Formats: sequence, structure tokens, C-alpha cells
Amino acid sequence: MLDPTGRVALVSGASRGIGRAIVERLLARGFHVSAGVRTPGAMPAHERLLVERYDAESETAPAAWVAASIARFGRIDCLVNAAGISTPRTPLDDTDETGLDAMWRINVKGPLRMIRAALPHLRASGTGRVINIASLSGKRVANANFGYAISKFALIALTQATRREGWESGIRATSLCPGFVATDMTAYVADVPRAKMTDPADLAVLAETLLLLPNTATIGEVLVNWRLEPLL
Repeated sequence: MLDPTGRVALVSGASRGIGRAIVERLLARGFHVSAGVRTPGAMPAHERLLVERYDAESETAPAAWVAASIARFGRIDCLVNAAGISTPRTPLDDTDETGLDAMWRINVKGPLRMIRAALPHLRASGTGRVINIASLSGKRVANANFGYAISKFALIALTQATRREGWESGIRATSLCPGFVATDMTAYVADVPRAKMTDPADLAVLAETLLLLPNTATIGEVLVNWRLEPLL
């Protein structure tokens, strides 16, 4: 396993849900963390934490966030793309593509731009790591929200492309694919008790492990769910 001391991780969507849990876990393990959030004031102060405003829809935010992180820490070893949306729900027969376009901008182009911005620094690390928080909806379509599924299928493809492009310089990329997680994003779900959903803190443990595995023990996808289903 790699030593977390001194390693620098960028985490988007860091103010709540899975992203927040990952930030807290990494700080507890000795990482330096740069947290990308919509509202910087929402994060508590920590000596190894940099909080920067990040909007996943912005074309300029990735470069600015990366530059601020380099100015503070001097390096980038890890990128966790946790920012994402699951609504508005987009049925297949809905001719209004507003929701579909938003999914594409935030769930696919946001992570793509972050990877592009961080790529030179991840290559320089020699043990660069990228985790894209995808979904089991990126592996199968189990409900009517096909727009979300399309975006997560694409995010998994982006993970594979990142692995391919960065392999020789030591970059390893993983799609972390949970089912329902007990976060604000699943607050609309009425037919699954919150207590049965996956705890974000457990996903944070998995993320930490993925970031610390050596180059010789890379994992391309991690599928996680709270229930038994054919995919698993």
C-alpha cells in the first residue's frame, strides 16, 4: 500500500454526501485534501484542507481549482470526481432534453474537464489516482431515469479512457459504482428505508483503499449495493 502522508487529493462535490465522507476519511488518514464545493463556507477548517469554489458546469473552474491546489500543496496525486446529479428525471419519451443536457454537463463533462486539468500533475506523481463516482445505473438500467444511466455509462467509459491514456505514467483510474446511498441525492426515494441504503462512510473506506493501492494492484471497477441483484 502507498503511504498517505503527504499525498494530495482533490475531491469534487465535497460539501455533502459521498464527497464529504471521502474528504473526512482522507483527512483522518493523513492526506492533504483540496475540496471543490459550490459553497466554500460549508466546510470546517483543517490544517491540511484547502476549500475552493467549484462548479461542475463551468468550463474554467477546473483549471482555476487545479492552479489553487498546486499553489497551496505543490502537487496533485489523486482526483475524486464525486460531484453529480440524478435529477431532473428523464424518461425515454420526454422530448424536453433540458434535464438530459444537465446530466451530461455535470456528470460527464465536469469529470472530463477535471481529469484534463489535473492530468499533467497526476502524471508527474508517478502514482496518480482517479476515482469517478459512477453508479450501478452505469452498469444496467433498472428504472425510468434513462438520462442518469446514460451519463453514468459514459462516466465509466471516461474511467477506462483515463486508465488507458495514463497507464504508462502510473495513473490508475477506478469507477466506484454504488446503488442507493443514504445521501441528499436519494431523499426522493420512498420505497427503500434509509437504514438499508449504503452508508457514505463505507464508500469512503473503499475510496481510500483505491487511492492507496500500488500500481501493480489496480482495480478498474467496484460495484457496491445494499441488496441482492443479478448484476452482483
